[in-house]
Amino acid sequence: MTNTIEEFKKLTDAEEYFKFFALEYDPKLVNVNRLHILKKFSQFISEIDSNSELSNEEKLNQYSLALQQAYQTFLESSPQEQKLFKVFKDKPKNVITLTELTSD
Repeated sequence: MTNTIEEFKKLTDAEEYFKFFALEYDPKLVNVNRLHILKKFSQFISEIDSNSELSNEEKLNQYSLALQQAYQTFLESSPQEQKLFKVFKDKPKNVITLTELTSD
């Protein structure tokens, strides 16, 4: 049985995406980085969807690669390094970091 775009659009959980594409994953890593993996994956999907020349089968193949890439990102990096969410981008107010301190 072949996966379809319609089936893909019904998926909601990170684990469902991995099962849909029959990709191996570490449940602990996904549990800790779920939102970050899905956010990165959605960014890749947006890029893929911007290419209107792809067939649905080609899109699904690209989506599978994108999920692998998003997952791999968080095997090698942290959410703080990726800064996908606003909370990681904004500098806290009323906080002085050690690197900002200088001695006179």
